[in-house]
Amino acid sequence: MSNPLRLGIAGLGTVGIGTVQIVQRHAGLLKQRTGREITISAVSARSRTKNRDADLSAYAWEDDPVALATRDDVDIFVELMGGSDGAALASTRAAIAAGKDVVTANKALLAHHGHSLAAEAEEHGHVIRFEAAVAGGIPVVKALTEGLAGNEIRRVMGVMNGTCNYILTRMENAGLPYAEVFEEARQLGYLEADPNLDVGGIDAGHKLSLLAAIAFGTKVSFDAVELEGIGRVSIDDIRRADDMGYRIKLLGVAQMTGRGLEQRMSPCLVPADSPLGQLQGGTNMVVLEGDSVGQIVLRGAGAGAGPTASAVMADIVEIARGSRISTFGQPAASLATPVPAKATAPAPYYLRMELSDKPGALAKVATVLGEEGISIDRMRQYGHADTSAPVLIVTHKTTRDAVDHALGRLPATNVVVGDAVAIRIETV
Repeated sequence: MSNPLRLGIAGLGTVGIGTVQIVQRHAGLLKQRTGREITISAVSARSRTKNRDADLSAYAWEDDPVALATRDDVDIFVELMGGSDGAALASTRAAIAAGKDVVTANKALLAHHGHSLAAEAEEHGHVIRFEAAVAGGIPVVKALTEGLAGNEIRRVMGVMNGTCNYILTRMENAGLPYAEVFEEARQLGYLEADPNLDVGGIDAGHKLSLLAAIAFGTKVSFDAVELEGIGRVSIDDIRRADDMGYRIKLLGVAQMTGRGLEQRMSPCLVPADSPLGQLQGGTNMVVLEGDSVGQIVLRGAGAGAGPTASAVMADIVEIARGSRISTFGQPAASLATPVPAKATAPAPYYLRMELSDKPGALAKVATVLGEEGISIDRMRQYGHADTSAPVLIVTHKTTRDAVDHALGRLPATNVVVGDAVAIRIETV
């Protein structure tokens, strides 16, 4: 293991440059910790002339990432371009076929092609590592594949998109409406080029599907993730939730049940004094629950050059030390095809609606809820306009189907103004 480990890095954005900087800055430290020198042979990006915060003059340049992936002087292909298809997929497959190990930060690529890529890598005797693809600098993939390998995982849960958490906590702390904070996040460069990847829950859903595959020994099934973004969360919801002792988070939850694999990424209320409730800004948090270890809480920076590059280097160091863990913690051929299951476990729900200022309006709503088997735990009415009043209801445990049926019947009562909002309250 005394020969240098040679990297080919495709993608020189913030994470790519962050990775280059770590290799340059910590060359001696990395050699001490792995027993071999880690070097960069070549790099690739869309623009050769772009000004970057690193000296790249010592490295060969490839305009085509596929050419980079197949170079004889590259041992690990480091894919940091992003995207589920195109150059990222083509170059990753080329690297595997050419006898390279792969390290990637690309959750979209693995969410859509993870099982086939893992099978290809294992067939050729190579590994794909992707710590940086999930929750930035938090070592959650390593925790699941190694630290908790002796546990039956009961549940994976967490806040996995820092942009959404920034928007929700900024709305709460500054008292600003969603649209204003969304635009602020866009101006700060926090949003993806397609903002729906963030606020629509897609980015976080990619991450959840990867963790679920490891946790429950299944093929990645992103298409089965129930997705709901944060676009409908209003400043009124933020305030009312706080008034009732809750915070709103875009929360991912995956668990295996007797009916199949539940995966959902949606706004949820969590207790304000819980670890998830206290999570501020762009920070991520992942909660893992195992039968032997109980509950483990991992918290840290979910994005950014330093944290994500740190995760990339952790995978490179793991390979340099000779570790050959299967992509999803067990051989790809042994991963089960999951049966998708919708979340049916009962939970309390937060309901917000605007009621007409008419006698008996609240009684009509309570009747509909009761007929659907939904009992009311708490209810509050706030200052109202001339013709309507906002009402907040927290239910006892019920199912989402019952809530949806009730919401579908409310317009017929002629006392509800506009659409009612329902948000699950999650036990953490």
